[in-house]
Amino acid sequence: MTATSVLATPFADGTPSPHAEPESDPAMALVPEMPTPSATVAPETDGSHRLPPASALTPLLERARDIAASIWPTLLMLVLLLGIWEAACGNPESSLPSPSRVWSESHDVIMHPFKGVTFDATGLHIAEGGDVGIAGHILTSLERVAIGYGLSAVMGVALGILIGQSLFAFRALDPLFQVLRTVPPLAWLPISLAIFQQAGPSAVFLIFITAIWPIILNTAAGVQNIPPTYRNVGRVLALNPFTYLVRIMLPATVPYMFTGLRIGVGMSWLAIVAAEMVQGGTGIGFFIWDSYNSSLLTDTIVALIWIGMVGFSLDRIVGWIGRRVARQG
Repeated sequence: MTATSVLATPFADGTPSPHAEPESDPAMALVPEMPTPSATVAPETDGSHRLPPASALTPLLERARDIAASIWPTLLMLVLLLGIWEAACGNPESSLPSPSRVWSESHDVIMHPFKGVTFDATGLHIAEGGDVGIAGHILTSLERVAIGYGLSAVMGVALGILIGQSLFAFRALDPLFQVLRTVPPLAWLPISLAIFQQAGPSAVFLIFITAIWPIILNTAAGVQNIPPTYRNVGRVLALNPFTYLVRIMLPATVPYMFTGLRIGVGMSWLAIVAAEMVQGGTGIGFFIWDSYNSSLLTDTIVALIWIGMVGFSLDRIVGWIGRRVARQG
């Protein structure tokens, strides 16, 4: 006998068991089941219930208002400067092209920046030695900057920690760094060409040697300015050198370190433009020099706008990474 049959069995006097299932009435089966008040759903007369509450919209509106308030003065100033530029250089005999002339004469450069650039499953491809749009030159320069700046970031942080932590290393290396950092980037170009014999590696070395000094000096300053309390905590806890580096030194030096990295990425971008101007080949510096030699001053102006926008983006990207790393620390 199963448990269900035991619960459904009536008592000896004929009283049905309280656990027995009631007998279904065929007439009641035809009555439709009425929904309970709690189960009723209000009809969708409109889409108002899908909108977020007013408390959720308020921060979004305030954020949009803040963004508009910060962008509006910049747009107004940009329009004003373009108007002044157009009024000053609108004469056809003007040596400096006006904005309308830049648009008309460099329309193909502005509207087709990715000419000669292809994307596929294997990655990005830029035509060599052909007619390449300005974005192709920018991407070539960015590739060189990524290699040179990456090497300078790794070496700069390591050397900065060394001279910031060791008084002997600071006294030995800091005077040399102070002298070398004053050498202009283009002064290193003959040395790099003599060492590498090729334009590409020479440009990467020029970026490396230009960007590494602010990274070294700012990282060393950060290490030297670690609060004594932090050092005492490391001694009390008997931290090993690796744990002290990861848990105390690096978090404490992040603001200084990323200040040097932001300065370094800006100097890298300046150095690559100057190096490509001299060396030729492909790159935004070569594009500027080639357009100048071809008397295409409007193309040069378009390239300057691209350089400014890319440099601004690089600075913002490094700053954003620095803020994220500081929060994690």
